[in-house]
Amino acid sequence: MKVEEGGISGGVWEALVTATEPPVIEALHGGRVVEGVQVQPVPGQPGRFALRVPIPAWVLNEGLQTILVQSGGQTLATVTLVAGQPLDGDIRVELSLLRAELDLLKRAFQRHVREG
Repeated sequence: MKVEEGGISGGVWEALVTATEPPVIEALHGGRVVEGVQVQPVPGQPGRFALRVPIPAWVLNEGLQTILVQSGGQTLATVTLVAGQPLDGDIRVELSLLRAELDLLKRAFQRHVREG
């Protein structure tokens, strides 16, 4: 079984599942079942199923949230949501580190060009 083309739109995570038979899929957040998961055959595409996982309001909280999409205890995909003020600082720190590394690479390249 394979999950592909996942994305979020209108509060619903959607993906395509390739499987030999209709899969039984559940979604979990923090061990709690996410209700309303739908799996339907894709018309004209045998072995392909449309998967829809609604994102409930109780999942939306500060920080990083992950919904596990599973079948038979095996994780097929993860839906990661990021929200809130604390993450703004984390992103700025990461951007600052990337800029510093880019400056180091730029100086090393310029030195290499001068010497070579």
